[in-house]
Amino acid sequence: MLAAGLGASNLVLYAFIYTPLKQIHPINTWVGAIVGAIPPLLGWAAASGQVSLNGMLLPAALYFWQIPHFMALAYLCRKDYADGGFRMYSLADASGQRTASVALRNCLYLLPLGYLAYDWGLTSGWFCLESTLLALAISGTAISFYMNRTTKDARRMFHASLLYLPVFMSGLLVHRVTESEQQMTVEHTGKIIEMSPLLETTEEAQEEKRKQSIGNGQRRPPVAYASVAPFPFLPAPSYATF
Repeated sequence: MLAAGLGASNLVLYAFIYTPLKQIHPINTWVGAIVGAIPPLLGWAAASGQVSLNGMLLPAALYFWQIPHFMALAYLCRKDYADGGFRMYSLADASGQRTASVALRNCLYLLPLGYLAYDWGLTSGWFCLESTLLALAISGTAISFYMNRTTKDARRMFHASLLYLPVFMSGLLVHRVTESEQQMTVEHTGKIIEMSPLLETTEEAQEEKRKQSIGNGQRRPPVAYASVAPFPFLPAPSYATF
């Protein structure tokens, strides 16, 4: 029911809100990004039966990725959008500076996703490294577009966005941590927690025995001890009792 509800709501959002907004307001791009982000969340809900924090990672990637993807497209096809009557963000931005700024900002939002996937136990550390490098690469094309704002740079950013998504998703799949591995980690952590009081008790017992041996026994000063065998001509040492 949860997956069906997400699917139905996305259908309504796409057909009755996003599509009419295209000819009304430039905010349609951000609404469309939500439409594009819901399908992977729908899949997560269908598989797990819930919407959890871990399940938001891929929708977040889809959402932030779509902004530079469509900003590049909106800049390249400004005349076509204007002729078709679509109110895109780039039409009110003659210099292209604001369009490039929005694209760059959302590229930077992609940077922490790899670390979050690793920190939340979804992937190994390799994905954290690969995802960060991938986000830096697409951010580099966005910086170039922001500085020059030419058709060539916009097209380069668009092509980078086409490459980013399949590489990101493939890395997420290859470096994923399986359920069995997650379970083993949880069990190992549980065993460590269970053994901690036992280790503390053992250490306390050893410390108590050491104190008792110091209190009941005799301590021999190092110099006096050395004087017994190597130096027989020295006076016999006397040991103080503590």
